[in-house]
Parts: sequence; structure tokens; C-alpha cells
Amino acid sequence: MSTREIQDTFPPATATIAADTLHRSLSVWNSLTIGFAVVSPVVGLYAIIGVQTVVTGGGWFAALALCLVMQLLVATVYAELTSQFPIAGGAYKWARQLGGGVTGQFAGVIYVSSTIAMLTTTAYTGGVWLAIFFGSTGGGGHTLVIWGAVFLSICTVLNLAHVNVFKLVITLGVYAEMIGSVGVALLLFLFFRQHAFSELFQHLGTGTAPSQTAAFLAALAIAGWAFIGFDACSTIAEETHEPKRMVPRAIFFSLCMVGSVVLFNSAALTLSFDRNTLVNTSASFDPITPVITSSFGAWAEKPFLAIVMIAFLACGASVVQYTSRIVYSMAREGNMPVALSRVTATKTPRNAVICVVVLAGLGLLFGLNDGAVATVLAFGTGGLYAMFTMTTGVGLYTRLTGRWNPALGELRLGVWGLVINVAAFLWSVFEFVNIAWPRAYAVALNAPWWQLWAVPLVLGSILGVTTLYVLVKRIRQNSLNELF
Repeated sequence: MSTREIQDTFPPATATIAADTLHRSLSVWNSLTIGFAVVSPVVGLYAIIGVQTVVTGGGWFAALALCLVMQLLVATVYAELTSQFPIAGGAYKWARQLGGGVTGQFAGVIYVSSTIAMLTTTAYTGGVWLAIFFGSTGGGGHTLVIWGAVFLSICTVLNLAHVNVFKLVITLGVYAEMIGSVGVALLLFLFFRQHAFSELFQHLGTGTAPSQTAAFLAALAIAGWAFIGFDACSTIAEETHEPKRMVPRAIFFSLCMVGSVVLFNSAALTLSFDRNTLVNTSASFDPITPVITSSFGAWAEKPFLAIVMIAFLACGASVVQYTSRIVYSMAREGNMPVALSRVTATKTPRNAVICVVVLAGLGLLFGLNDGAVATVLAFGTGGLYAMFTMTTGVGLYTRLTGRWNPALGELRLGVWGLVINVAAFLWSVFEFVNIAWPRAYAVALNAPWWQLWAVPLVLGSILGVTTLYVLVKRIRQNSLNELF
């Protein structure tokens, strides 16, 4: 099937339910800020910096930089696809159009499951900062789950409010990132640096990892969490003006911006903090604020916490929007209940938003167990890299077989497109296996076996259930065909 035939078979704006379409109300700046907010340097870096230091001992800066470069190749493939197929649902829709209905079914299930896990993790960590801002300390896992639920509730309200309110909060989130992340890091780098630049590349292999090679591979796996979410720009393409031109730019520039901020901030924190402080960084412990107050004074505590909290809320609200558009796209094509494709008078897929938030809220219950939180985080990262692998793989296969002709898109890379696609696919496969690989030293020495194998177990279960669903659906369809 040619690219033109594919476009005719699956038009960008599905007209199955004419009234239930999305409103094209986002500019390229809005798309860029949503992509930036989903990746979120604050959320990404603060979630991994402590684990990186514990596992590797230090020297993980090079792995972070390498991961960013390789993810830019994946983002380029996404930009190339979006320039031709700017459709709600992004990678799910591309998999369905280029690879067929069954491929799309598997892609959609993996995509939704992993982004919901991503939202659960963001809500849990964001709830921690929300609690700290309002002075709530102690209480253990139950308290953190409650604050996570409050965080999700706020994100829900932002998604159901007028689109201008949503855009304002996301913009504020980007500004908060720039002030609270870049600004603080710049001050730390210029005035409170304790180590020489060589500190960025020292101590690799002195953590829980048994060797330098193991430490570097683990560092790459952990760094993967900091550079996911750029594909959010593609899932909202139907709501963006001039999507074939603007969305590819938003995908690429959002990751470039986030990558630059994460690299600079990680360098500033590593050079300004002692390693013991970084080791104690985790989802439920905040060593950053005490260092900020000790460096700048007690007056800086509340403003810094407010800035970080706004950044987290912008990230959470963006992930809700991002995931709900995948659900909406699947529902309007019959792969999820049709009620999830309904939109309000303001063209908001309210049912899809509520469905996503409820599922993420149920995922918060895993927060009652610290080990389970790590499992959710691992699956959220691993699932998205499985999606990167599927997208770059389908793109490469259909490019080589002639089913997809990238020259018909707005972004034309010529032979370099093929080279980048091959490299992006190989990297995605490697990183997915690397993330899924069981490492007791990266989780806990006494971790149960199911926690070590969390990514392949959860992903395998999801694929198994989906396979059963596809087979039952096909058997029923064949039976109906025989009757009529």
C-alpha cells in the first residue's frame, strides 16, 4: 500500500463522529511549551539524580549526554512522521496507518499503559513537593499517596478548564523551570561551586554497581527517564496550527531545550553538592531546598518551592493532556469504548481525561510500597522506550518496503533520514533492553524477583492480554462473516 493510499484510507481528521473533533487552538509556542513541560528538566533530573549517584558513585554526566544525543535521533524520526501525519494519538496512529490495525492495537495499549505509569510517577513525586510547600511532613506512604491524589485533582481541573487557562499554566511552568532550574543552577555554578570540572567524570563504578561498565550501562538506563515525553507534541498535532510545519519543530526544539537544561543543571548540582547529599536525593526526600537556603538564605525557601511546584503541576497537566489524546484517538477508531471519544462544547475530550486520571490515581496506591514506586517508574520508562522501538521500527520497515515515502512530508531529510532511522531504531532496542535488564544493585539488594523483572513482566502481561483480545475479536468477526 502506498503512502497516498494510506492517507486516503485513514484521513487525518476522522469523520466517524463529526461533532466529536478537536479544536485547532494551539500555536507552535503552545506545542513547544507542552513538550517542554512533559519532559520537564526539574521533574526528570530530580527524579534520577539520587539514583544515579547511588548506583554509579558518580561520573554519570557522560552517560546523560550520550542518552540525549541518541534521543535526538529518535525525535528526528518522530518529527519526520509528524510532518506527514499530524494526527491526534501520534505514534499510536502512525503504527496503525503504516503497520496495520493489529500493530496499532498493540502500539496503543503499550503507549497508554506507559504514559499512565509516567503520570502516576509524576503525581507521586509532584505530591511530595506539594506536601513540602504546604509544610506537611511525615505520615509515610499514606500521606504521599493523598498528596499525589491532590496533585492529580489539580491537573484534572486544569485540563477541563478553558484552554486559555491551561496554556497560561503551562507557560508559567516553563518560566518556573527557567527561573527555578536554570537560574538557581547558574547561581550555584558561578558562586557555590565546590569541585573542579573533572568531578563530572570521576567516581564511576564506586557505587552499588559492580564495575565501571555496569555503572555506565545503568547510568544510561536511568538517564532514559530524563528524555522522554517529547512525543507529546505529536499527540496534540490535531490541535496545533499548521501542524505539518510547526509540530516537527516543536518536537525537536523542546527536546533540545530540555536536554540543554538537564545537562547544565546536572553539572551545576554535581559541582556544587557533596556526593553524600546527592545520594540522599529521592522521590520522598528533598536535599535541594536545604542547600538552596544555606546558599542563598532562609528567604529563598518558599519562592524556590513554589517555582518547583508550578513546574511539576505544568508537567502533570501536560501528561494528562498528552495521554488523554492517545485514549481519544483509540476510542474514535473503536479500539476503546466510544464514550471516550466524546468531546465537550469546548472540544475537550472530558471522558478521556477523567479515564486517564482515574487510572493514574489507582496507580498511586502502589505508593504505599516504596519498592512498588520504583517498579512503576521502571515500567513507565521501559514502556515508552518499547514505544520508541516500535515507532522507529515500523518507520524503518515501511520506509524500506516503500509503504511510507518520507519525501511526501514537509520535513525531507533524503538519505540522512534512512541513516538516522536505522541509528534511532538500534538505539531504541538497546536502551529498552538496557532498562528492562534486571539489576539488583540498581533497585535493592534484597528486592524480590518480580521487582527485578518488572518491565518484561508487566509488558509481557499487557501484550499477552492484548493478543488474547485480538484473537477473540478476530474469531468473532470470522463467525459473523460466516453467518452473513
